Amino acid sequence: MTALPPRQKVTPCLWFDKQGEEAANFYVSLFPDSRVDAVIRSPGDYPDGKAGDVLVVEFTLAGSRYTALNGGPHFKFNEAISLQIDCEDQAEVDRPTEALSAVPEAEQCGWVKDRYGLSWQIVPHAMTRFLSDPDEGVRKRVFEAMMQMKRLNIAELERAARG
Repeated sequence: MTALPPRQKVTPCLWFDKQGEEAANFYVSLFPDSRVDAVIRSPGDYPDGKAGDVLVVEFTLAGSRYTALNGGPHFKFNEAISLQIDCEDQAEVDRPTEALSAVPEAEQCGWVKDRYGLSWQIVPHAMTRFLSDPDEGVRKRVFEAMMQMKRLNIAELERAARG
């Protein structure tokens, strides 16, 4: 029996048609402290698959556990759920943006949509700092600058913060 990592009280479960293993492998390739922990195959036939098909993939993404469920074509991702990536610098913003963005027309304010339809928010830590600034003018200028961006640019946000 495969040893699983320590349990996590709340684990997001991402519903895929049949690409759960492919998606998990892609996601773990992008972030340190990430790995596929277990691939669980169905012991019997089910409405959208056969015995032996990958049913569930347990994976760790940047230290947090996730589950990918191959549940069939019944449900699709939408923007009501997204995964947020906290980034320190522009290189850390650009790398996952390039890797994940598969629908350029969906890009807005640092949001991207990947090839599986899952939305991601790629947020530089500076953005949080600026939007928490005690100066209302800084917050407003940075917010207005962000609203004009597809991909967040830290240098432009800093310029907006300075006024």
